[in-house]
This record gives sequence, C-alpha cells and structure tokens, in this order.
Amino acid sequence: MGNEDLRNLPYMLYADKEGRIYDHPYFRMAGFSGPSPADLKPEDLIPLPEFSKLFFIPDCPPMGLDPSTGELKTVSEIEVDGVMTECFAVAAFLEPGLVRSHLPAVDYGPKSYTLPMWAYTAVGFMDGSYSAAGFRIEYNHKWDPKNYDDRELVPAIEKYRKEHGSSPLVEHLVNCATVNHCFAAKNLFLKRWEAPLPVSQACNASCLGCLSFQPEGSCEASQDRICFRPSTEEIVSLSVNHLNQAPEPIVSFGQGCEGEPLTQYRLIAESIRKIRKRTDKGTINLNTNGSRPERIREIANSGLDSIRISMNSARPEFYNAYHRPKNYAFEDVVASITLSKEMGLYTMINYLVFPGITDQEEEVEALMLLIQKTGVNFIHLKNLDIDPQLYLEKMPESNSPAVGIKEMAALLNKEFPDVELGYFNRPVR
Repeated sequence: MGNEDLRNLPYMLYADKEGRIYDHPYFRMAGFSGPSPADLKPEDLIPLPEFSKLFFIPDCPPMGLDPSTGELKTVSEIEVDGVMTECFAVAAFLEPGLVRSHLPAVDYGPKSYTLPMWAYTAVGFMDGSYSAAGFRIEYNHKWDPKNYDDRELVPAIEKYRKEHGSSPLVEHLVNCATVNHCFAAKNLFLKRWEAPLPVSQACNASCLGCLSFQPEGSCEASQDRICFRPSTEEIVSLSVNHLNQAPEPIVSFGQGCEGEPLTQYRLIAESIRKIRKRTDKGTINLNTNGSRPERIREIANSGLDSIRISMNSARPEFYNAYHRPKNYAFEDVVASITLSKEMGLYTMINYLVFPGITDQEEEVEALMLLIQKTGVNFIHLKNLDIDPQLYLEKMPESNSPAVGIKEMAALLNKEFPDVELGYFNRPVR
C-alpha cells in the first residue's frame, strides 16, 4: 500500500490506563488477519454503527502504521503537552448483522489473562467518527438494537407474569432479558419474533469460546447456564403462548445460556409433539452442535421445522481444536447436516468466523465441499467471540493463505447462488 493510501486510513486509537480512548495524532489504524498484519484499505471500513461497543485491552499496546514509511510500529506511550501517557490497544465489537474482516492490531506480549468472549475488531477514528473493519451481511429490523428498549421491557415482563404466571423457566429468561440483555429473551416478554427455549444443563463439547461455561483461570462466562431441567409443561405452555400470539414467531431450543440441547433430546421431542397438538403456527427451531444424528432424527420426526448446526471450521482438525468434542466426531456433525436436509428441515450452518482462519484457501475449499455434499439452505456468518490470542494459539498450524473474509463471502455467493448467507434465524412456516 502506498503512503498516500495510508494517509487515507483513519488514525489509530489508544486508551490510557483509565480506559479513556483517544485518537493518535500521527499513526494510522492497522488490521490483522490471524497472527499477521493485513492490508487495510478504506473500502474495507464502515462507519461504526451506533450500538456497537468499544473496548480497551489492558497491558497491551496498540500497533499502528507510520504513514511516512508504511512500517507497522508498536506504540507503547505518547507524549502530550509534555506528559508521557502509556498506551493500550482499542478494539470494537460490531452490532448484529455485521461481519468483521480484520482483527485489531495489538501487541499481546505483556498479556497474562484471557480476554472476555467478544469479537474484537479493528477500529480507527477520522473526521469526527469511528470506522471499523467489516461489512454488513444482513439487515433484519427484528434484531436492530433500536427495537430493544428496556423501558418497554420491564412493564412487559410484569404484564407477562400476570397473564401467564411464573415458573422456573420464565424466571430464568427474565434474568437473561434483564441482566444478560439477550434479545431473544426480551422478545418472549415483548411477544414477538424469536423466543428462546433453554433446556440443557450439560454439554458434550468443551468449546474454547463457550458463552455459558469457562474453566477456572479463564475469563468469566458471558451468561449464566440454566441450572435445572425445565418441565415439559413449562416448555409447552411458554411455546404455545408465543407461537399463537407473536408475529412471525419462532421458538428455539439451544441458547447461549445452556449446554447442548441434544443431551435433552427426549424432553425436546416430547415437548414438540405436545406443542404441535395445540398449535400449528410458527417455526420450531433447534440450535445444536449436531453431534448425534440419531437424536436429531427423533427430534425431526416430532415436528421440528428448522435446524442450525454450529461449527468453526469445515476441516476436522480445526473443528476438533475449537469444539473439543466428547464421544462424537466431526463426521457425525456432517452426517447430521446431511440428515437434516434429507428429512426436509430448513438446514443452516452456524459458521463461526475468524479472520485469517475462516478465509484460508484450504478452509474455503473444505466449506465448498461441505455445501455440495449436504445441500444446506443457509450459512450464518457469525463473528467468533473469543480472545484472538487464545484462538490462534489453539488452532493447528497452516500455511494456507487467507483470501479475506469479504472476498470469501463473495466467492460463496458466486459459487452457491441458492444458498443464503446471513446472520439471523428466520421463520420458515
């Protein structure tokens, strides 16, 4: 990239030890792909949306581009008005529907902790506004943060309790809506769109980026995992009320606040059968790791409409390094995707995206083969929430070059025009 191009990039951001964020007067923002610097062009950037977040990364200095030389430099301190200030890196977290294309440029050498589970994104500042490295894969007004005003939520919860009563499952979801700010849980009480049905306390994988369980010595889990087994009656009552009353309704098993729903497959199958005896409205969805095809078959036969199966990679060695499966294999997941499509379910892959890994040429080829083999309907491009340093340390070594996340999405659209790319679940009935 020429020096003139560098001068068109936003300025690098840095934070002081109190977390106050500033733009550097000289260095420009840089972006990484995996562990390596990556060319960052103005066309790779978007205005940081209103409901995105900014983070500073303690102990870790930012890295910026010198516009005169093009060199990438670590910026440990800055002198302003004769005062030296220690500099810490800054990253963005994009609001739903946006896919990050570049990681923040950070020197993680001094770091001795695990970052919380967010999708850290390169961000800079110029002409009075922030710019982030990413692109919109889907806009859906149902998930626009502007539609989730807690001033409406709190009275809606009280009204819900008066109309439908309380139960352990309802109170768990009240916590999800008010403390964890889960949009799906908020939808339940606002009587609209997609609502959650967490059921599982246990999991048969140990995903590095699990939102509801992190081992001692790691970061705090993002959400509280459900600590009880809901009754069939709770699940059916909640579901029937939502499916009958909400516009474009979906109820989904498999949430961030639970383990793997296939560990409760009998409960799910029995609940779905009873739900469908009482209403034929709306979509019943299952979010799962797809570990047990025979259990998916039983749930599908009970009246399931759609399924979303999560994976970070279409390559077994990368899949195993992240998901760390217990008593199942990558081949079982592929079999579950194939079976789901054959059984007539609207079949989705929840594809966990990480710049420099997901867009490697070998990964793109493996994903294309998976799409051809299974005939999936939809691929969610979801930013993987994880400490970038942790993820890169745990992934297998690979010399496969990265093509760029945005370029990968364009290639998938070209090669598979009938496969939808997006970010959100959707009603299918």
